Amino acid sequence: MGLGRPKAKVILSTEEREQLQTWIRRPKTAQALAMRARIILECATGVDSKQVASQLAVSQQTVSKWRNRFLAQGVDGLLDAPRSGAPRSIDDARIEEVVARTLESIPKDATHWSTRSMARTLGMSQTAISRIWRAFGLQPHRQETFKLSTDPQFVDKVRDIVGLYLNPPVKALVLCVDEKSQIQALDRTQPILPLAPGIPERRTHDYMRHGTTTLFAALNVATGQVIGELHRRHRSQEFLKFLRTIEANVPAEQEIHLVMDNYGTHKTLQVRQWLSRHPRYHVHFTPTSASWLNQVERWFAAITEKQIRRGTHRSTEQLERAIREYLATYNTQPRPFIWNKTADDIMKSIERFCLRISNSGH
Repeated sequence: MGLGRPKAKVILSTEEREQLQTWIRRPKTAQALAMRARIILECATGVDSKQVASQLAVSQQTVSKWRNRFLAQGVDGLLDAPRSGAPRSIDDARIEEVVARTLESIPKDATHWSTRSMARTLGMSQTAISRIWRAFGLQPHRQETFKLSTDPQFVDKVRDIVGLYLNPPVKALVLCVDEKSQIQALDRTQPILPLAPGIPERRTHDYMRHGTTTLFAALNVATGQVIGELHRRHRSQEFLKFLRTIEANVPAEQEIHLVMDNYGTHKTLQVRQWLSRHPRYHVHFTPTSASWLNQVERWFAAITEKQIRRGTHRSTEQLERAIREYLATYNTQPRPFIWNKTADDIMKSIERFCLRISNSGH
């Protein structure tokens, strides 16, 4: 059996190594370009493509592609190849200037660049700026939020709860419990104009408030069924009533595993005493700032999108009636959420995210 043709060694000059390291060190280098630089630096250590692919969590084909491109064209080969068509009127230096300025600076009169302000500053066309941003996946107008848990028991809690999802205990129910509080009964100040061909539904931007309610919910992880209950207040007393409702609606012979957060109403003396008197209940607290681990939050998102957000309710009673109707309809054909990620998958995702933000320059 042949061993195949040996691969040419990657040997870097001082200038090439410095350029690759600059791309990696720059806080906001485009991620694709930084990864290509890491691939070449790893290849230059003498390890084979399979090892490089494993170390950088990319495919072996990706490593081979950029290794061969570098061997043929040097560091210029790591830049995106020009597309077919008319010759480029903007050279690599100008493109790098646009990308670097977009990532590393802000205009004097705004919090972020627009295509118009960037074009005006660099003396380029708005269309050219737009094309460059699309090519590098830059969207200065967009912003997302995040919050990392600082719970010292984060890893243990994630493994515990994910273990319940992926390998639920035999002859036991896993219920994800939480409250959606302060749901407002809102009515628009003028009649809603209905949907028409070519015209979306229209409503006034202002509204009248008619009180609030709180939805307590317990999602059965195995079946998708939801036990729901509405209360006007959100205290330990109401949570205790909901626990009694759960008790009345689940088989008496089964163990119950409750997944819930560390909210104060869940940990009062009265709640702890009730749980101690019902030893078949086992509580699994989610880490702080990690509500995404509780599957009932996904169900809350669904009811918000389908019923609450665009609903018009002239009283709290009307809002509660609409929620109960949605709950009854949903439970006729419930569908469980499919949890795919293992605890190790989650830890790796968080590790990659932490590495990104640790190099962000903030």
